Amino acid sequence: MKRSDRLYALIAILKDGRLYRAQDLAIRLSVSLRTIYRDMETLASSGIPVEGERGVGYTARAAITLPPLNLTKTELEALHIGLAAVGSGMEGDLRNAAETLSAKIDAVLPVDNHNVTKSFGFAVYPFADAAQGFRHLTPLRKAIRSRQKLRLSFSNGQQSDVHPLKIDYWGRVWTCIVWNESQEEFNSLRVDQIEAVSILPSLFVDEPGKRLKDYIATQ
Repeated sequence: MKRSDRLYALIAILKDGRLYRAQDLAIRLSVSLRTIYRDMETLASSGIPVEGERGVGYTARAAITLPPLNLTKTELEALHIGLAAVGSGMEGDLRNAAETLSAKIDAVLPVDNHNVTKSFGFAVYPFADAAQGFRHLTPLRKAIRSRQKLRLSFSNGQQSDVHPLKIDYWGRVWTCIVWNESQEEFNSLRVDQIEAVSILPSLFVDEPGKRLKDYIATQ
């Protein structure tokens, strides 16, 4: 398993809010205890809201808001996209402005003395790769609203025909929950691993067992 995939797997495990021992995580992912400790430090330094300590366990905090603006999850996502794009693609004054804006956002986030993380707007390796999926967010959102079937092509050469149901953003990683017609099951797909999005000439309807609420019921 690549390091980026392992870190994503840790996010998927931790986001249920439960406490996990490092030893159990190491066994589950078939890595050493030292690797789990290093991975947790990487998650924290990249701004993932994890907390815990060696010998006790690790968990993830709930989603955050930005008072007094009370940003929605989608607004927070849009803000991060903009900062990440400017921070990775610009130099000089614009990059400096993105860094200072990121610092200002950090200043108004809820204070947590137990988990001091790096700046909100700038992910460290390997989460910078998530920027590759930015271009797919708009067509995915449109398809969700219009119930449009899609054909997704992935970097490994595979393709899937899907019903897009919901986009989730958690800790700098975007995922899309879909009903996968090709596999006849629900999938939570990493948007940054999608190579191309093609619109199919048909819509999908709510069918028992294939709806978002059916997916939620399985979690």
